[in-house]
Amino acid sequence: MTCGFPKEERLLKRPDFISLSAGGKKFPSSNFLVIVRKNHLGHPRVGLTVSRKVGNAVVRNRVKRLIREFFRMNKSLFDEADHSIIAKPGASHLDFRTVSAELVKVLSRAHAKL
Repeated sequence: MTCGFPKEERLLKRPDFISLSAGGKKFPSSNFLVIVRKNHLGHPRVGLTVSRKVGNAVVRNRVKRLIREFFRMNKSLFDEADHSIIAKPGASHLDFRTVSAELVKVLSRAHAKL
């Protein structure tokens, strides 16, 4: 397993996000909402949503970079499923260590219930 983030491991299309929202299980935390649904592709896929409520473009891009880096470094935590990670407004002030700790906790809860 490589540490990259290739296109086949990303959720990119609107219909993918809509079907995931409709059919996936939701796992909230204080700064993120993670929606998970099994797929049969043989690898995980991740989609990120960081709205303008989180902050300006610089802040939103930083939050997305932190989440992408977490995915790259922890691919083993992501089962063969589609994941949508939605950042809440409080996520703008987090560092990488806090993001990692919170997402590990949410993902372990999510995969225990799948």
